[in-house]
Amino acid sequence: MSLIFKDGQFVEDTWKTVRTGEDLPPSGHVIVPLDWWQAQRGAFEGSNVPIGVRIEPGVKIETYAEDIPRFALIALAFPKFQDGRNFSTAQLLRERYGFRGELRAVGEILLDQVQLMARCGFDTMEISDAPTRTALQEGRALRISHFYQPSIAAEAPVGTRPWLRKPA
Repeated sequence: MSLIFKDGQFVEDTWKTVRTGEDLPPSGHVIVPLDWWQAQRGAFEGSNVPIGVRIEPGVKIETYAEDIPRFALIALAFPKFQDGRNFSTAQLLRERYGFRGELRAVGEILLDQVQLMARCGFDTMEISDAPTRTALQEGRALRISHFYQPSIAAEAPVGTRPWLRKPA
């Protein structure tokens, strides 16, 4: 089994990622590409089998919004560290669409992105960057103390951060 970063440590991943063209395993939790899900969703009608879906950057949430309650996990891909579009997708899934399942970041994740991903609502991270994995395993996570945007989590008391957005 592979390892994922969760709650400040690496733990075994209980989900199996199925690539396009692969067959589903006979049992277990699976993450499938969005196009596979959209073509095969009928096979899961009435089923309570936990299913995860992988979303690439730039895919509009509206194309799968009706299925969001069906997913136990949504894996948002970061194929390049410079592509931050799925940061916004994570925030929207949590705040606008009310997704409460596991939100996972997968791909090229660098150390300075880990804390920001948690602020956007990610629960777990599948980290492929070796220096980032090493730093996290050694407990060398970056800790930023001041942010210029609000988080989905409660943070500092009102009035302690003048740059925080003010209510209309």
